[in-house]
Amino acid sequence: MSPSRSDTGTDVTADPLRPGDHADTDVDVSTEITQPALGITGWLRWAWRQLTSMRTALVLLLILAIAAVPGSLFPQRSADPNGVIQWERDNPDVFPLADAVGLFDVYLSPWFSAIYLLLFTSLIGCVLPRAKHHYKALRSRPPRTPARLSRLSAYRELTLPDGERQIDQAAHAIDVAAEQLRKAGYRVERYDARGAPSVSAERGYLRETGNLIFHVALVGVLVSVAIGGSFAYTGQRVVVEGTTFVNALSDYSSFNPGRFVDGTSLAPYSLTLDDFQVLYRLPGTPGAGQAGDFSADITIRQPGQDDLAQSVIVNSPITVEGDRIYLLGNGYAPTLTVRDAAGEVVYRESQPFLPQDSNMTSLGIIKIPDGLPEQVGLVGFFYPTQGVLPSGAFTSVYPDVVNPVITLNVFSGDLGIDDGTPRSVYTLEVDGLTQHTGGDTAADSLELTPGATVDLPNGWGTITWEEVTAEEPVKRFASLQIQRDPSSGWVLAFSVLATLGLFAGLFVPRRRLWVKARTTPDGVHVEYAGLARGEDPTLVRAVEEFATRHAQTLDSERDSGGER
Repeated sequence: MSPSRSDTGTDVTADPLRPGDHADTDVDVSTEITQPALGITGWLRWAWRQLTSMRTALVLLLILAIAAVPGSLFPQRSADPNGVIQWERDNPDVFPLADAVGLFDVYLSPWFSAIYLLLFTSLIGCVLPRAKHHYKALRSRPPRTPARLSRLSAYRELTLPDGERQIDQAAHAIDVAAEQLRKAGYRVERYDARGAPSVSAERGYLRETGNLIFHVALVGVLVSVAIGGSFAYTGQRVVVEGTTFVNALSDYSSFNPGRFVDGTSLAPYSLTLDDFQVLYRLPGTPGAGQAGDFSADITIRQPGQDDLAQSVIVNSPITVEGDRIYLLGNGYAPTLTVRDAAGEVVYRESQPFLPQDSNMTSLGIIKIPDGLPEQVGLVGFFYPTQGVLPSGAFTSVYPDVVNPVITLNVFSGDLGIDDGTPRSVYTLEVDGLTQHTGGDTAADSLELTPGATVDLPNGWGTITWEEVTAEEPVKRFASLQIQRDPSSGWVLAFSVLATLGLFAGLFVPRRRLWVKARTTPDGVHVEYAGLARGEDPTLVRAVEEFATRHAQTLDSERDSGGER
């Protein structure tokens, strides 16, 4: 064995045929290898390509769907402010952290907006290049016929006998195939080479068009939601029978405006609740106590127009000046009058009592800040049909007014009204207040029936349940939601468009077909082949069916002796 060059003492670094990074070399080449630096422009271009890739768009869409989940698990301030307050009371230790990360304002949080904007940018970056490429593909000719169609998986060949007509049978077969393909919705192009005429056909461009429409529609949905949400608003109002709601910011119980809504340009109209009708299933019948139907009869008044009477039904909102009015709930509003020791009226109002169960056992709060020796708060329970539990506690056994009773617990002290802090009219903070009736006190709760009057503790005065009529001793209220969303129509249109585009992208096959014919001693040899652009499980069957139909057409022409 002859010695290697490394054994002979030859300077390996001077050998022009020896790689510089050979294992035998003593040269440290790690310091000699340099890579081009991308720079700021290069990194920005790389980041843009990653952001605008289809994979990134799909990932962002999935992340957006996951990010929206907390919006359904946690109460949102925009839709359920009372639920947020209750959640804070139930979870005082966790609430600050949950609020800091925006779990109660998910759709307005910075992290949700960031995902939203990234998805918006990614979709635009995906759509524009693909639209340009698709436009060029629509204007291009179908590709040339491959030289060896037999290499394609969807392939079939037939040999048809020559006819007696003095025409080019191979060219005629291709003419017939081109006409049939054109009628089937293919774009066709003739290619004749080396005595073998052929036709190239392509269809299924609607598949890519559907994909583009789907992504454009998604962008449209995002834009519509973003713009519409900025000009939308939602408000709630509890309206008692016989009272009127004016569409003004001050008349709402709660109002959640969009970013560009200041509440000063609301549509001018008013709503008067004339009557609230509800029918309950009678005891002893299937579904006893359940409400069969709700209907709020209201009168709409608009400047310069006649009064309009309409009915608001659950899941059947009405529209007034572009505002959608929904019926959310209902309950009872007993009319209570409080008089001081001298008989002067210090409080009179039909106070809504909020239902607590299916039998309409309802809770109501009455606050009397002035007129009595102390500020007085009343916590009351309304029982439409009073019943007694084995423990002795009252309950309602039927939701309709059959045996109505109100019980009241009296509290006195600082109600927290004078400190300027907004407080709900449906809650009473009893911490720090003195309880005079009910609970652990020696005095029983005040008990009222329609038309009855009872004395307040300490000789402060009296409270009376004002009977409306003998048949209807108590008024009812309806909880209405007034909502304006100028983008709802656009969102619906883009959603339908996205659905149609998705169906086209999923179910329209993109395929190419070729038919080639040449004259042989045995007749006309015809080759059929197809190629799918994407998934197309019906390609082979489509090629076979076209070959059969094409052969039948040529056979019928030959039998009839006709000629095109």
